[in-house]
Amino acid sequence: MRRLVSPRRQSRGSGHALRRVMGCGSSRCLADPGVEEGIVLPASEPNARGAVHAIRSGKVIAVPTDTIYGFACDACSAEAIKKIYEIKGRQETKPLAICVADVSEIPRFALTEHLPPGLLDSLLPGPVTVVLRRGESSILDKSLNPGVDSIGVRVPDCEFIRCVARGSGCALALTSANVSGQPSSVSPKDFEHLWRHCAFIYDGGELPSGRAGSTVVDLTAAGKYTVIRAGSAREETTEILLRFCLRED
Repeated sequence: MRRLVSPRRQSRGSGHALRRVMGCGSSRCLADPGVEEGIVLPASEPNARGAVHAIRSGKVIAVPTDTIYGFACDACSAEAIKKIYEIKGRQETKPLAICVADVSEIPRFALTEHLPPGLLDSLLPGPVTVVLRRGESSILDKSLNPGVDSIGVRVPDCEFIRCVARGSGCALALTSANVSGQPSSVSPKDFEHLWRHCAFIYDGGELPSGRAGSTVVDLTAAGKYTVIRAGSAREETTEILLRFCLRED
């Protein structure tokens, strides 16, 4: 099956001048209590190790995805999750999605047995959030979205954040890098006033996908789908869902 890949790829270079601290992508830098928060680094493979260490230390980081910039933390750290809500000024009743490195990881966190074989591999990686039931076997901490029996799952078509998720050994809680209710961010400059709340800001340049974010589709019911948010890939997503004989609920 054809895999859905966003046609709007992020640019390699930054379109604006940002304060950068080069060569600080290692855990050595994070272990130094004198290092200030809000350090901007390139979203490159050498810096992924430092991002993983920050996640494991309960920090919040800002990262590019295949759609917009997001705040990420350990999905099993109640304190880190609380900090994301505080940074965004977001109501804690509004759930967070998670990001995992690979489609094969999704059954660790949500129920997928009711889905047609190959569906998730056709949708992901890509600019899509699939909403699935958590189920009793999910390894997600109960502190993430308490009282909600479903979870939005992302596998972005962005190697940096997938590398960080893979290195963390768990899932990342992921939400847009902005104050709740404000426009989404397509460059680090858009949320510069929030840098100080993050351990690191990873700069992947200005993202050309616009501010629509991912397409959110509810796949909790067998044989059905519901588009919760049109996002940046509704048409491509709907085509794939119909090809797998799912009907709109």
